[in-house]
Amino acid sequence: MLTADLARSRTHEETITPLFIDTDEQRYRNTADELIQIFEDHLGEPKGDLEETIDQLTIADTDYKIVQGLAKLLKDECEFETVAPVEPQEIRQALFEKANESYPIVRQPTLGEDTQKLEVYSAVADHLGISLEECYQGMYADLEENKRLVRFGHRVSNEYNGTDDTTTTTRLTGDSEESYAEDMITVEWLLTRYNLALAQAVLYDATEMRVRVWDSFATVFSYVKLFGLMHRIYPIDSTGTRVASTDVADGYEAILDGAASLFSKSRKYGIRMANFLPALPLCDRWEMEADILDDDTGSTSRMVSFELAHTDDLSSHYAAQGEFDSDVERTLAQKWERATTDWELVREDDVLDLGAEVMLPDFALEHPDGRRALFEIVGFWTPEYLDEKLAKIGEANRDNLIVAVSERLDCSSDDFDGMDNRVLWFKSGIHVYDVVELAEEYAVEVSFPR
Repeated sequence: MLTADLARSRTHEETITPLFIDTDEQRYRNTADELIQIFEDHLGEPKGDLEETIDQLTIADTDYKIVQGLAKLLKDECEFETVAPVEPQEIRQALFEKANESYPIVRQPTLGEDTQKLEVYSAVADHLGISLEECYQGMYADLEENKRLVRFGHRVSNEYNGTDDTTTTTRLTGDSEESYAEDMITVEWLLTRYNLALAQAVLYDATEMRVRVWDSFATVFSYVKLFGLMHRIYPIDSTGTRVASTDVADGYEAILDGAASLFSKSRKYGIRMANFLPALPLCDRWEMEADILDDDTGSTSRMVSFELAHTDDLSSHYAAQGEFDSDVERTLAQKWERATTDWELVREDDVLDLGAEVMLPDFALEHPDGRRALFEIVGFWTPEYLDEKLAKIGEANRDNLIVAVSERLDCSSDDFDGMDNRVLWFKSGIHVYDVVELAEEYAVEVSFPR
């Protein structure tokens, strides 16, 4: 994503709007093409050389903020590594020990001292079994500006001997990692990604987001959970108005709480909402409204409104559906694959009707004999959200709903009145056979194929 200093938006009265660019405008296409070529030409070269070339382009272009923004997005698709035949720290230590035997090595030596320096480098290079040039260049190869561009998108430097494949991935906020759609880095890709990044940057200071979607529910809500967004979900009709039940619903509205209400003015939650945004363009029809804390008006902060919809023609670089919503779920699924049990852990896509709201359990547990249980993991910690989550679980009133609850939360068995026997408490991870034990006791037979 873009850093805050590269964001471009306009605030007018009570609304804020990203300053999107026209992706068909030739000057932007030329700039994007030149930047992509710069990165390709610097594959295998030091990071400092790449950044110097980008700075030169920035100086020559009046839209310097756009150039730097596009370059930032391209850097997100890069990998920089220390490339040296011997660990730089080992080279430095050997050089310093050798030089310390009789004299210091100075920055601007006389002719005699320069010869002595060459002797030190030669001796260390011979000792380490590397060339004189490798010794000299490798001494500070681990400095940030000396690291080499070893991967750019799907392209890998010929000198890079890494073992990973060429699929690009982008690290998400927090500890989770999600594979993105495998797009080639082209002018069109970069410019459309830039407009999306401008919209994301507005959300850094978001305090609440309201999302309405009319398709691809499982995909959208999987990303809501993946980024740890506290949410309340309501059924809506075709106009976006809330309705009484899922039986008459055309879509769903999600209220996502944000940073200012939970973490004072921390951007932690706003960045999570920004990371979530690319999930929405995966839908054919969607709308989003957000409350943004505007601090640029002087000493007094105010709230402004930010609106987006499918009509804004944003495109997503996310995969159609995240496989897991959290690291706890991912770890449990990995443990399940190694476990010996007839119970199958499957992603759940049923919507439980709670009247005015709905609930989407995390998993279902299915047995070959037809028994089935629903499995919900409660890992959010704010008191308000926890109260609502517990209320939802109670309202669901499903005898085959079992729940795993983090011991870090401020709650106890008293909060699960009537279903405390179906609650599994965990500290850092969930054990497979504890879940199986609850499923054996509380699963029910289903009368329709799954």
